[in-house]
Amino acid sequence: MKDDILFNLKQVHNRIENACKLSGRDASDVKLLLATKTVSAEKIQIAIEAGETLIGENKMQELRDKDSILRHLNIERHFIGHLQTNKIKDVLKYATCIQSLDRLNLAHELDRQLQKEGRNLDVFVQVNTSFEESKFGLPPTEVLSFIKEIKKYNTLKIKGLMTIGLLDVEKEKMLPSLRLLREIRDQIYEEKMEGITNLKLSMGMSQDLELAIDEGSNMVRIGTAIFGNRFLGKEIWNENIAE
Repeated sequence: MKDDILFNLKQVHNRIENACKLSGRDASDVKLLLATKTVSAEKIQIAIEAGETLIGENKMQELRDKDSILRHLNIERHFIGHLQTNKIKDVLKYATCIQSLDRLNLAHELDRQLQKEGRNLDVFVQVNTSFEESKFGLPPTEVLSFIKEIKKYNTLKIKGLMTIGLLDVEKEKMLPSLRLLREIRDQIYEEKMEGITNLKLSMGMSQDLELAIDEGSNMVRIGTAIFGNRFLGKEIWNENIAE
């Protein structure tokens, strides 16, 4: 198990470095976030001991259940799944960043809880650039006005945009949803909003990380290429086909 994970990590880092080289980018500009839904804390620890520092969880229960092993390690834990308002208090016990901010009532409730705790939180705005009804995220046309609204919450520090691109076997079908996120970021910059600078793009998974990096991704969220397909009952889950 350990050898497989270490080998896969090396392969993924090679893919990232090669993609950056082909795109004329510095590899240090692209971070690897481990997508660890259903991955045991013991397997995650292997990757952390190999030098990884960014973990992405989809479920509050998994953040909680893995905490006893991971809490003392030098890592950031991002929440990358759909966040229900009634789970905010629990998620904030463990997550250092929310990558799935996609509605005003969620922003309001996050701010309310953060004010109680006297702290701030890094957030990414999730955008549905593939226009798929099965996916969460803001419609692209609403992102600019949404950011103007959540800027009013001093506890929320907008660090970037996140998307789950359209996944297909054909590059030509996957590319537009990734390119759109970069274009949205550029439109935001044109507004010259105070405090909105150096926005990161969180996009790219096992299947499309090279395309995402070529379109400007600063953070790729990789699970399957490192930990393999995961079994959920009778189904196989990987981050390319599920939220």
